Amino acid sequence: MRLKPQYMFVIALVGALAIYFLVRSVFGGHPSTAEAKPTAAAKAANELPSVQVVAVPEAVRESQVVLRGRTESARTVVVRSETAGVVAQAPAREGSFVRAGTVLCRLSVDARQATLDQARAQLRSRQLQRQAAQELAQKGYRSQTQVLEAQAALDLAQAGVRQAEIALNQVNIRAPFSGVFDKRDAEIGTYLAPGQPCGTMIELNPLLVVGDVPETEAARLRVGSPATARLVDGRMLSGQVRYVAQDADPQTRTYHIEVAVQNPSMQVRSGLSAEVRVGAGAGPAHLVPISALVLDTAGRQGVRYLVGDRVAFAPVTIQEETPQGVWVSGLAGPVRVITVGQSYVADGQKVRVASAR
Repeated sequence: MRLKPQYMFVIALVGALAIYFLVRSVFGGHPSTAEAKPTAAAKAANELPSVQVVAVPEAVRESQVVLRGRTESARTVVVRSETAGVVAQAPAREGSFVRAGTVLCRLSVDARQATLDQARAQLRSRQLQRQAAQELAQKGYRSQTQVLEAQAALDLAQAGVRQAEIALNQVNIRAPFSGVFDKRDAEIGTYLAPGQPCGTMIELNPLLVVGDVPETEAARLRVGSPATARLVDGRMLSGQVRYVAQDADPQTRTYHIEVAVQNPSMQVRSGLSAEVRVGAGAGPAHLVPISALVLDTAGRQGVRYLVGDRVAFAPVTIQEETPQGVWVSGLAGPVRVITVGQSYVADGQKVRVASAR
């Protein structure tokens, strides 16, 4: 029986394909080991966690300690009476600026002027007696002892005059320094005993900006360090640290700090809230995205970065937050900080760096 031509063509095609696959399986059908290895390596690389990083250079920056504070008068003194008497005049206006020596309250003079006049008359009498004794002693009519007694009486009279002058001057209760007469405690007609208050004086130039720093920051502060304060209304004050406490508050474990600033116009009042920034010296710092900050298993705040292709963690201290990122200390040299995926990798883990989208 003779096959049709179309059947013969199909049989020939099938035979050719069979011979092709047989030859390929014998001479080159299995991939070589060299070809298989890259495929496995690529597969393993694709299974590594993917992160994105940013290169952050090291910069030298003036570090600062930031704290909340308030303005405070440099001195606050309750001015008190040194003698007894009724307030006869109150020349200083409450809330006004007064210079040192200005009379705040004036007591009635009473008999103090008469006492002074009597003491001065006694002094003139003693002066004459001493002069007469000296002249008579020169003529031999007085002994040297009598001259010394006259001199002693003269000295006593001079002390009496001084005492009467002080008593008379004490009716004027004066400002001990230049400042604001902030509060009046005694009005005209008020009887003041020794030690009772006339009013309160406050000194606003220089002005103090005070606050409390945590024990972790106190060691960085020094007397004389530059400082700035931003008030609630936006005004800026500049000054220097004048005091840092050496003993912590037992309740808050913080240290009190005082910054002295100039306030010549005395427009800045006492008691205003302020943000205080105190210079703590220059040092290395890095500007990292705020989103890169993470917590490790011990609860420390820091950043994760790459050493080669493995993850490392470094605890950092925040120096300042800016619109561009956060200035931190605790890193060394240029660092490749992980910015995406840092919360899903662990220290020492090998990762794959993906390009940023």
